[in-house]
Amino acid sequence: MKPKLYGLLAEFRHAEDLLECARRARTAGYKLMDGFSPFPVEHLAEELGSHGTLVPAIALAGGLTGGIGGYLMQYLSAAAFYPINVGGRPLHSWPSFIVVTFEMTILFSGLFTVFGMLALNGLPKPHHPLFGVPQFSLATDDGFFFFIETIDPKFEYEKTKAFLQELNPVGVYDVDATE
Repeated sequence: MKPKLYGLLAEFRHAEDLLECARRARTAGYKLMDGFSPFPVEHLAEELGSHGTLVPAIALAGGLTGGIGGYLMQYLSAAAFYPINVGGRPLHSWPSFIVVTFEMTILFSGLFTVFGMLALNGLPKPHHPLFGVPQFSLATDDGFFFFIETIDPKFEYEKTKAFLQELNPVGVYDVDATE
């Protein structure tokens, strides 16, 4: 039984070739594509059609949750549930609540950021079908790769393969979906 195709992977020698491939693929109408390189390539994200991220909003939500939660935790324990007057201080002594409120804000913001980033990136992903292509191991050394998924609305195997081969890659490889 032949494995199901996950997409097509093109290998390039130079970052400029990868950038040009991404630019031409976006112009041709491809949407579900990705680029891989051993170092950041300037403007690659824009050429791939990447837009803003939700990570700052997630960090803000975590900070607000932690700050409000930390303050309410202290207020409710000191003023509402266990009101004990110690040394004549007011039950709602907000200056004494600042340290814990600040620390909870930082803690929750960091936790929300880390877990939100992992969720948005689809991680942890111990295996990806691209790992089955032997040449893809060069992506961490000196290879530049461009990938188009089969679920892209414009993807047609023969046309997409011909399109990638027009760009003079080192090679175009089939990526099989793994179960």
